Amino acid sequence: MKATGHADLPLHTGTVPKWLADRMRDLGTLIIEALIQNYGKQEVLVRLSDPLWFQSLGAVLGMDWHSSGITTSVMYALKRGINARAKEFGLCVCGGRGKYSRKTPEELLYIANAAGLNGDELVTSSRLIAKVDNTAVQDGFQLYQHNFIVSDTGDWTVIQQGMNSATRTARRYHWSSSSLRSFIEEPHSGITGENQGKILNLTSSDAAVTRSRILEISKESPDRTIKEISSIIKHASQGLLFEPETKIEQPSDSQSGGIVPSSGALRQIQTGRNITMPSHHDVRAEDIDLKRLGAVLATAYEAPPETFEKLLLTPGLGPRTLQSLSLVSEVIYGTPSRFNDPARFSFAHGGKDGHPFPVPLKIYDESIRVLHDSIEKSKLGYKDKSECIKRLHTTALQIEKHCAPEADFDKAIEHERSHSNEWDGRTVSD
Repeated sequence: MKATGHADLPLHTGTVPKWLADRMRDLGTLIIEALIQNYGKQEVLVRLSDPLWFQSLGAVLGMDWHSSGITTSVMYALKRGINARAKEFGLCVCGGRGKYSRKTPEELLYIANAAGLNGDELVTSSRLIAKVDNTAVQDGFQLYQHNFIVSDTGDWTVIQQGMNSATRTARRYHWSSSSLRSFIEEPHSGITGENQGKILNLTSSDAAVTRSRILEISKESPDRTIKEISSIIKHASQGLLFEPETKIEQPSDSQSGGIVPSSGALRQIQTGRNITMPSHHDVRAEDIDLKRLGAVLATAYEAPPETFEKLLLTPGLGPRTLQSLSLVSEVIYGTPSRFNDPARFSFAHGGKDGHPFPVPLKIYDESIRVLHDSIEKSKLGYKDKSECIKRLHTTALQIEKHCAPEADFDKAIEHERSHSNEWDGRTVSD
C-alpha cells in the first residue's frame, strides 16, 4: 500500500500499565490471527503498512486514540503476542524502541537462518530504511523506534517513528515490501507526523536531478567543493543570488497526497488517506463520523438481547460487548475507507487516560473471550461464531446505509461513564 498517507501525532509520555498491556497483547494477537485465518499473513503486512488502520487498531485496543504512544505500545504488544506464535503465524516482529531497535539486524539474521531467508538482504533493507528516514528525509525528526515485521516468505513491513522534542511532536513512517519499487524513490507506504513546513526529501521523484548532482559532488575533490560552497555563501550574503518564484499549493479535500498544514488549534483533518491528529486529549464529536458510530450503537442497542444470543451463540452476551465486537469486526473485515476517523474505535474499549471513557475491563475481557472462542471453533470447522462476528460489521453497514442513525455523542459518553463502575472501568490513575 504505497503512499497511503500520513497523520500528525502529539508527543505523549508515560507508560502503559500491565493490566492494559497484557490485554492489548491478547486482543491484538487475536485480531492478527483472525486476519491470517481470513486473508493470509500477507494481509497483516498490508494492514500494518496503512497509517490509518494502524491508528484505528491502537484505539480499539484501548490506547490513547491520537498520541505518539500508540506506536510504541501497539508494536510492543504485537511483538509479545506474534513472536510467541511465530512458527504458527509465519510472522515475526523485530526491533523496538531505543536499544531494542539496534538489535534488529541480529534478530533478522536469526529469523532468516531459521526460515531459510536471505538475512544479509533483510539487514540491508532495515539499515537503509532507517538511513533514508533519518538522513535522506530531513524533516526535523530523529528516529527512536524501528520495527521490522517479516514473514517466512521474505515479505516485510517496517514501522518506525521519529521525535521532534522542540515541537513535542512525533512522526511515524510506514514501509512495505509488497509495494516497494525502489528504496530511494517514493518508497513510503505512508508517513505519519506533524507538519513542519518545508522539508528536505531526497526520496521524492522530483529530487532525481538533485540526487544525481549530490552523487557528482561526492566524486569531486573536497578542497574544490569547500571552495565552491564558500563562494555561494559569500554571494548569498551580498544579495547576489536570485531565488526562483515558488508557489506552495495547499492540498484540497480531494487530494490524496501532500502534507496537511497545521493550524493554531489542531483538529482531525483528512485529505484522502492523510489525517492530522488533534492536540486535545479528549474525544470530541468533530473527531468522529457520528453516522458510523450511530450504526454501531444501533447494532448493539436497538435489537433485543435474545437476538444477540442467537447471533453469537453465546448465552448472556449483552449489547455493550456487541458494541466492542462490532468495532473489532470492522478492524478485521473493514475496507480502507472505514478507518478515516480512528477516534471512533475508542468506543470499543475506551482509553487508558479516561478518554472517551475509562477502559471497561469486564467488556474488554469478554471481547477477548468471544473472539478467541470463535477462532478456536473455526479451526475445528465450526465457523458459526466467526461468521457471526463478521456479520456484525455487515449489519452495521446496512444500518448505516438504510437507517442513517446519527449518534448522540454526549449521551453515548454519558452512558459509558454512568456504567463505568459496573464494567470495572479503569484508567492509569487508578
